[in-house]
Formats: sequence, C-alpha cells, structure tokens
Amino acid sequence: MNAVMSSSKLYRAALNQLWAGLMLEELTRLGVKHICIAPGSRSTPLTLAADRNDKLTIHTHFDERGLGFMALGLAKATDEPVAVVVTSGTAVANLLPAVAESGLTGEKLVLLTSDRPDELIQCGANQAIRQHGIFSDHVTAFQAIPSPTLDIAPTWLVSTVDKVMYQQHQQGGAVHFNCHYPEPLYGDAADFSEYLAPLAHWQTQSQPYTVYHDARMSESVATPAQWPDVLHEKGVIIAGRLAPDAFADVQALAAHLGWPLLADPQAGGSSEWAGFDVWLQNEDCRAQLAQANVVLQFGGRLVSKRLGQYVDRGDWQHYWLVDPLAVPLDPSLRCTLRLQAPVNTFAHALKKVALEETVTPAAFGWADALKGASQRYLSAVKTQYTALSELSLAANMMDWVPEETALFLGNSLIVRLLDMCGTLPHTATFANRGASGIDGLIATAAGVQQGRKQPLLCVLGDTSLLYDLNSLALLRASKQPVVVLVTNNDGGAIFDLLPVPDGQKDALYRMPHGLDFVHAAAMFGLRYVRPTTLAEAEMACREGFASTGPTLIEIQTPAGESGEHLKALFAEVRNAALL
Repeated sequence: MNAVMSSSKLYRAALNQLWAGLMLEELTRLGVKHICIAPGSRSTPLTLAADRNDKLTIHTHFDERGLGFMALGLAKATDEPVAVVVTSGTAVANLLPAVAESGLTGEKLVLLTSDRPDELIQCGANQAIRQHGIFSDHVTAFQAIPSPTLDIAPTWLVSTVDKVMYQQHQQGGAVHFNCHYPEPLYGDAADFSEYLAPLAHWQTQSQPYTVYHDARMSESVATPAQWPDVLHEKGVIIAGRLAPDAFADVQALAAHLGWPLLADPQAGGSSEWAGFDVWLQNEDCRAQLAQANVVLQFGGRLVSKRLGQYVDRGDWQHYWLVDPLAVPLDPSLRCTLRLQAPVNTFAHALKKVALEETVTPAAFGWADALKGASQRYLSAVKTQYTALSELSLAANMMDWVPEETALFLGNSLIVRLLDMCGTLPHTATFANRGASGIDGLIATAAGVQQGRKQPLLCVLGDTSLLYDLNSLALLRASKQPVVVLVTNNDGGAIFDLLPVPDGQKDALYRMPHGLDFVHAAAMFGLRYVRPTTLAEAEMACREGFASTGPTLIEIQTPAGESGEHLKALFAEVRNAALL
C-alpha cells in the first residue's frame, strides 16, 4: 500500500508539471514572450515549465514587488503580455502595486500565482493566505485553476487560458490565474499520451486551441462627421500619455492645422509651446489661449495642474479625447466625444481629411504668439538658474541625452519640474502615471530597458529611490548604457508646493532622511558620480552614456530650495510681458 501511495504522489508531481507546461505553451501562442519569476517552492511546476519552454525569455528578481514592476516595464516597452510567476502567500500580495498601475494604464500582465490545494486553505497550513480574488477589480479577469486531475480534460485548461486572454486582448490590464498545486512538487515526467489525446491536433501546430475573432475590429478609423467644420475653428491639441510611435502623427496634425500643441512629458516629444504649466499663470498668455473653442486631446493622464484647469473651464464647443484604452480618462467631465482608437491611426485619419480640404484652415497659426512667450520664458529659466539645482537640471538635462535614448520619468516633483522647465526630446518616453506612486520605479525602468535593449535615462527623486533600492540589482544585467539620475533634496520636496501645515511639514510630510546613495551604488556594482556644478552634471551624464552598463548620478540640493525657486519663478512669470 505504501508503494502505491508513493507512486501516486510522484504521478501527481508529474501532472502538476504537465498542467503548468500546457498553460505556458498556450500563453506563448497568445503572444507571451517574457516571463518574470521570483524564487519559491510552491511555484516549482510553473518555474520548471518556463525553463523547458524555449519560446520564453526568463527574468528573475528576489523581490516580488519589484518583480511585478519589472514585468510592468517589460509590458510597457514591448506592448505585449508579460507573465509573472510567484509562490504562495504574501508573495502574491506584493504584486498588488504593479497590478493597480496596470489596471489604470492598460499594460498586459499575466499573473500566474501558486497556491495550496483547497483543503489546505484556512486551516492553519503554512504560507497559505486567501488568494482567491486578492486583486479585486484591479485585474481584468480572475480564474482559479484547480489542483491538476485527470478528471478534467486538458482541453478545458487551454481553452480557459484562451478565454481569459481574449478578455485581456479586448480590455487590457492584468489577468490572474491562481493555480492550486498539491505536493509533491518535484518528480520525474510520466506518460500522459492517452490523457492528451484530445489535444493531438493542437500539439502538431502553433496556433492557440481556441481562436477568437471579433468581426467588429477594423484597421480603418472613421472620422467624426463634424470634423470638416471643426478643423476651421480655433483649436488646441493636447498630447498626453502616448505610445512611442504616436507623437509624430499628432505633431503632424497640429502643424497642418496651425493649432498649438501642448505636449505632456509622457507624450514622447515636445513643441514650440513648451513650459505651458508655468506660462499659463501669466494673465496675457492665459487670455490668448482662452480664444480656443475646440480641444483635441490624444492620450490621458496629464501631469500639468494648470493644463487640467484650462481643460476644466467647461465652455468647449468640442472637446474630443482619443485613447486606445476603454477606461474613463476625463477627470474634468468636459469631454463631448470620447473615441477609443489608436492615437496614431486616428490622428493620421484626421489629417487625411484636412488635406482633402481645398483651403487653409481659417484659424491657422492663431496662437503663434505663444511660441515667443514660451521661448522667452524658457530662455529666462536657463539664464537665471545657472548654479546646480533641480530647476537648472530640469531645464538643461535633456540637452545631454544622446539620440535613440529612451526616457523613464519618475513621479512626484521631478516630472513636474520637467513639465514646467524642460524641453523633452522626440523619443520613447515611459512613466508610471496611472496611480502615480513612487514605488517600483527602478524596477519598472529596468523592465523598460530589458524590453527595448537601448540606452535609458531614468530620472527620479531620493524618496522614490529609497523605496525601490533593491531593484538596483536589476540594472546590472544591462549591456546598454543606463543612467539613473536621482535628485536628493533630503525628503519629499513635493510637499513644499502643497499647503501642508508648516509646523508638521518636516516631521510628517517631507520626512528628511539624511542619506546619500554612494554605498548603495557600491553594493549593487553601479558607477557613482556626485556632481557639484551644472557642468559636472553634464559631464557625468555624457560619460555615463559613453560607458556600458549602469551609472548612478546623485544631485544633492538643499532641502526646500526647489520650492523657493518655484515660488519666485511663478511670481516673476505672472507679471512678465511674455507676449
């Protein structure tokens, strides 16, 4: 009897691995090429199946929270679904921050979490928590995968994977497969040929078991009927969060119409109207832009508070918002037409109709005076702020970045400074601006770099880096130059711009830490530079991109300096003659 039971348990281990292998094979047929794995025993069936599948590129990290963000970065960079494998227990819970971000910004994560079998849940078993539905509605779909058994046909398993992945194809975001694996988890393979007979045809081809086709999908995009009339109005084009290949089409449309283009830092480019977050505080500039009665916004998630207030004014004849995601992206609730479409395709379609018009749009160049205002404002910033500071850094750093370098922009103060004072290059630009958290930024940047295989500049603040310090380990694998530029103002300087109580600002909001990053760079094997002048910062940046692998550049500035600089800048711009 003991021999029979022992044989049965080994057979169970083989069946665990068979089911895991079937799932991963079907996922590769549905576009998964990258899989991110954290260490764990309960996840052994999935880990070994991934190692056996030569269609998958494996990425590893010892920290599940960082692992989730690395997968998020890979999904951003490749625009493809990325799988994540973790063991049971709190390993699963650590994925939530990345999952919440993907739920807002649409990156496709495929979460393969390992779990105890049902009989070991809520009975005091080790490393067992309630994983069923743990991500709530942050995921697009949830599917429990029961303990593998010969009583369930393999066709159920692969067709279930197809069903869930089709939901992701339609809606984006993360999907969650919670896989219940009984012990033993380690064992040799077994003969399952009779069990797999229903999949005989599937095993001889490379297509998914169930192919979904939505007859409503079309490569062409119809332009709204009112567009030929709208294009002759005074309009503004806003470029929000865009895919890397979309900015050029939006820019071309704006140029043909002669409308101002206000580009968010996430757009992947800039325009002659840069710095609008600050010059919109000038009454003359604000009155000039207020002449518009049409807004075309491509992409959501705007950084600029002033631009959000401009959109929120509420008297638009037309306010069209174009984004491929099927999620609400209109916090002002002013949108008159919401179009779910690829940005580049729709912008190209609008321009094609505009080209067919026999006359130049009547309002062509109506806001060109603001180009001069932008130039005068940005020149003044560079002239006045020549010492090394966060403002001078934001105004100058993008001039130091070589072509074909991707950008990853952190949250909190630095992305706002770039929006206020910088002119960003036309390049692939990434950020976590869904939940806009400061967690996982280094890991996300590492995922972006591994997905694109090109030089990368990652710009973030000191608290953000402290939050994700151990993900510096992920940058060591890069064969391309990676420059991490951290502005260290000893805590959360973003609170200098907010009306928090002065008496509690330091202790409860800024939370000064008194730390630097020289030892962190040494611990993780990164080159380290701490410039003291703007010229030294430029040299460090250029040398970092001339090197191979990661460089950490730390810019130390006095606490509270950026807030004082910005207050003075805002006061000057409000009363300046910019037009």
